[in-house]
Amino acid sequence: MHAWVDSEKGGPIGIADGTTRDIALIACAGKPVCFQILRIETDEFGEPVAILSRRAVQKECWENYLSKCRLGDILPATKTHLERFGAFVDIGCGIPSLLPIDIISVSRISHPKDRFVVGQSIRVIVRQIEPGRIYLTHRELLGTWEENAALFAVGQTVAGMVRSVETYGIFVELTPNLAGLAESHEDVRTGQCASVHIKAILPEKMKVKLNLSDAFDCNDPPAAMHYFVTDTHIDRWQYMPNIAKRMIETVFTSENPRI
Repeated sequence: MHAWVDSEKGGPIGIADGTTRDIALIACAGKPVCFQILRIETDEFGEPVAILSRRAVQKECWENYLSKCRLGDILPATKTHLERFGAFVDIGCGIPSLLPIDIISVSRISHPKDRFVVGQSIRVIVRQIEPGRIYLTHRELLGTWEENAALFAVGQTVAGMVRSVETYGIFVELTPNLAGLAESHEDVRTGQCASVHIKAILPEKMKVKLNLSDAFDCNDPPAAMHYFVTDTHIDRWQYMPNIAKRMIETVFTSENPRI
């Protein structure tokens, strides 16, 4: 059976009003998408032809699923496209949303490809809702400072990733939501894998002090996400320990969540 997309009713939502960016649509090229069958017709040879609508199935998804979301709800999503400024995800029937690069994780990355691969299934949190559009965040699912620091102990030698090289030292990511500072070394570059020795873990300063043992080029794919939050909703996330002086939190209980 042949199939055609209805030219007037079949395009995805967000085209006419411009709320869906062209790049989000291009990201779907060559990938499976959802359609609703509007009707069955016959072609000039008497063969059945299915007339499809992507818009109809997306409207149904929005009305029956996404429109009922609250701030702080945790949704499944699929990575569809990665750009330097963020990662596009499918949050249902091809409806796109963007994860800005600065809220993918606490540890800073230079490009979303450092964290994700296209086609990867992840979880996301609803941080803001507007008519016909949902804004997302991700870093809150990756644990607090204390939860991540508890995975390590002083005296351990562990693997990490060089995320930033500064004049005063080298930031090495231990987990997506935890990085430590090592002393400066020559010939160390951002993006290299690293072997580090943990000298100190200081909750009151939210710092991990490291000794860099080795740094080397590597082409390992991003590791699978480890989520500390297993519920389907959160109201508040506090990254810092209670004894820390800095305030880093996200509150999802208002229409303008504090991030």
